[in-house]
Amino acid sequence: MKHALVIVCVMVSINSTLARDSFTTYFIQHFITNERKPTTLVFGNLCWEKHRQVKLVHELSKVGIRSLEHIEEHLNNISELKYEHLYHNFLIVIDFDCSNLEETFENARSKRLLSSPFRWLMLDNSSNKEKGSLSLLGNSSVLPDSDVVIAERAGNYIQMTEVHKSSANDPLIFTPRGTYNGTFTDIRPHREIFARRKDIMGHTLTMANVIQDSNTTQYHLPMEDRLEPEFDSIPKICWMDVKLVFEMLNATPRYIFSHRWGYKQNGQWSGMINDLHTGRADLGTNCLVSDKERLDVVTYTDMVAPFRVRFVFRQPPLSYVSNIYSLPFSTNVWLAIVVCAAVSTVALFLESKWESTLETNPTQMDGSLGDAFLLTMSAVGQQGCVLEPRKFSGRVMVWVFFAALMLLYAAYSANIVVLLQAPSNSIRTLSQLASSKITLAAHSVDYNHFVFKLHKDPVRVAIRKRVDPEKEKGQFYDMNEGVEKIRKGLFAFHAIVEPVYRHIESTFLEMEKCDLTEVDYVNGFDPFIPVKKDSPYIELIRVAFKRIREAGLQSALVKRLQVPKPRCSNKVSAFSSVGLLDMCPVIIFMVYGFTLALFIALVEICVYKISNLHTLKK
Repeated sequence: MKHALVIVCVMVSINSTLARDSFTTYFIQHFITNERKPTTLVFGNLCWEKHRQVKLVHELSKVGIRSLEHIEEHLNNISELKYEHLYHNFLIVIDFDCSNLEETFENARSKRLLSSPFRWLMLDNSSNKEKGSLSLLGNSSVLPDSDVVIAERAGNYIQMTEVHKSSANDPLIFTPRGTYNGTFTDIRPHREIFARRKDIMGHTLTMANVIQDSNTTQYHLPMEDRLEPEFDSIPKICWMDVKLVFEMLNATPRYIFSHRWGYKQNGQWSGMINDLHTGRADLGTNCLVSDKERLDVVTYTDMVAPFRVRFVFRQPPLSYVSNIYSLPFSTNVWLAIVVCAAVSTVALFLESKWESTLETNPTQMDGSLGDAFLLTMSAVGQQGCVLEPRKFSGRVMVWVFFAALMLLYAAYSANIVVLLQAPSNSIRTLSQLASSKITLAAHSVDYNHFVFKLHKDPVRVAIRKRVDPEKEKGQFYDMNEGVEKIRKGLFAFHAIVEPVYRHIESTFLEMEKCDLTEVDYVNGFDPFIPVKKDSPYIELIRVAFKRIREAGLQSALVKRLQVPKPRCSNKVSAFSSVGLLDMCPVIIFMVYGFTLALFIALVEICVYKISNLHTLKK
């Protein structure tokens, strides 16, 4: 009888154990299914018997859930896996009943496994709270980006609780997640973590602001008084947006200032990037994603204050790039003029030939082709000639030819006046800018001393050598001087274009705004707000920025403090003196004419002397 009772007790114990194991297995299966995410189960320190692990893997495989093999090794090597984009698939399961719990948490802390994108499911019994398992969790960095769930079992009932901390020094926050008693119940109001943890309980977040225009920004920026908008408009916009983010997250705002964006020199970061890298700040001012090395220490979130770094210049005059004296007429018109002049020359030659047989006069054409050509060129140049036809038919011919050319000359002169004041459209690309003869310069701030050195292609190298030559003084100017040189023309200024346009709007005449052009040297992405690498607040900040943009607050702040490219509302003509550059084709034509005339004179002298020698010999 006693043996039968022992056997019954053993059977009941085995059945109870199997039932408990099956209940936990089905709970894990339902938990993963409810996640609705691609999941790979990783066994942390599960000290289960082999048959329990096999059964769990078998049940999970039925619903397409993978499990990692070599269970003991994967938790130690998980941060060394090559495919970081798969980290979000990992769900790490541990059991508080196992003995090596301290080693598991120490490994998780050292490898940052308790933060995003890893997920944790911690199995617990009610009696384990006294064993200090929660104290181990409290000493870990379970920050707002973590996804840690404690499944506390009491019989055939499991209470799920999310655990996180607003900051490293804050106490644990317990949030009910749901229950399981054979039926899975999820009570989360939102599935997204950022929607459930957007209150960080007054934790202090620090922003690093880059100021480069005026030290008075250190006073006006935190006051948000919109004074001196011409100085550091981008940091001011960023601070206003970020302060809204801090209010949305219930964070305590704090700010610091830096005078440099941050570049790596001799292995050390400087400026704002160094503030983020060393932990002095949590996020910074909008900056370009130009230096790939920055991606090792910061993460870019969203664009807050759009700006462009480009060459700004006025298109050079048309006379600077082409011969304006050939532009008034098309090629066909020029050909028609040449044909008409040739026909007129032949007609005048025939008419003068006929007149010379009737009578002769000192002012009369002698019937030669030279006299006819001379009269034709006088008409083309709208000049008089001492030689003229004496008969009525010849005079009518000359009058018609002069009148036609006079009308052409009036149209030609009017077009020349317009072309002298017209800008060209010759510089639109970086290669055209590099091959032009206009002066290239840059704003005298730190990023221009670094950004030109980031590119190695021949066109950009040629531009860099013109802006910052190795053995000569670089072409760097402050904002006021650079804008004034842009106004004078033949000068390209590399800077953030929005502050440049603010100065242009207040200093340029209306007609001077019509030929402004931009050329992009950096050819990079839009500027984004950098956040400290692996910050637990990245997702919260990113979502808050997007909500600010959707609400229209971001665009409103941009329109308040930034000036767009000035519009050419009315092309007003103004007097401008004709310079030597405008007369260059005419001067070259005169030089050719003098050279040809001198050559002909020398030839005539030689012919004359040769003729005299022949005469003397005879």
